Amino acid sequence: MVVTFIGTTFVVYALMFANQNDPLQALAGDRPVSDNVRQVLTEQYHLNEPFLVQYGYYMQGLLTGDLGRTLTGRPIGDVMSDAWPNTIKLALLALFFATLFGITAGLVAGLRRGSIFDNTTLALTLVVVGLPIIVLAPIAQLVFGVKLGWFPTTAGARPSLYGLILPALVLGAASTATMMRLTRASVAENVRADYVRTARAKGLSARRVVAVHVLRNSLIPVITLIGVDLGTLMAGAIVTEGVFNIPGVGSKLLLGIQTEDGPLVVGFVSVLVIVFLVTNLLVDLLYAVLDPRIRYE
Repeated sequence: MVVTFIGTTFVVYALMFANQNDPLQALAGDRPVSDNVRQVLTEQYHLNEPFLVQYGYYMQGLLTGDLGRTLTGRPIGDVMSDAWPNTIKLALLALFFATLFGITAGLVAGLRRGSIFDNTTLALTLVVVGLPIIVLAPIAQLVFGVKLGWFPTTAGARPSLYGLILPALVLGAASTATMMRLTRASVAENVRADYVRTARAKGLSARRVVAVHVLRNSLIPVITLIGVDLGTLMAGAIVTEGVFNIPGVGSKLLLGIQTEDGPLVVGFVSVLVIVFLVTNLLVDLLYAVLDPRIRYE
């Protein structure tokens, strides 16, 4: 985890460093930047230093809990405190819908292979996976927000849980499709396993065989996907938050990229990396809960 964290922050910092033309001018827009202001900001953010020196200053601050300041002078910690709650709620809600619908549909499809439900869901998942969020989000906004009026078209500055339902469904659509197909394949494989036939031969009820033996063992690859998806959903919310006007991490990252605000972008990405790594660590620990053979090994 430590090596991955250092390597990821180094790569992201290098990409931002290579992409910077004139971040001070990008921040000011069309307005001219005076020489005095340029000199002060250049020294404050070490823009005149070599890349490795800048990275060293950043890591020093990061390891001491100081994420630094944006090019506008605002503490990055304050920006995160405003943005993270919205993105966390959106990502967890999207993951909840993806897990609920994906595992349920995948379980039914795996137990009823070749049925109308199985073929229909497989076709629908292909369509959903093939539609990028940048296409799916405006369509969902138009149909369910404007035409039908079931959900608000935009979430607003302080989004409610109800206002986040439609963005969460859009954000978690691809994860739902992938989770459904993975669950179906895993259930279809495990339902033919020897231990399932043994459980049925013992006279166990069909519900117990499915819940205890088939589903529990089928969830191991799905849990892995959930761990990966949580970090992916948080990082991939740029388009969704932009379409539904959600002031979260995605919108802040997009703003930082547009204004070439390196400290802001690297700060947010660093926290995303930590979330991703910790989530995958928890997933690895859950393997032993789902499969006792891993615990015994």
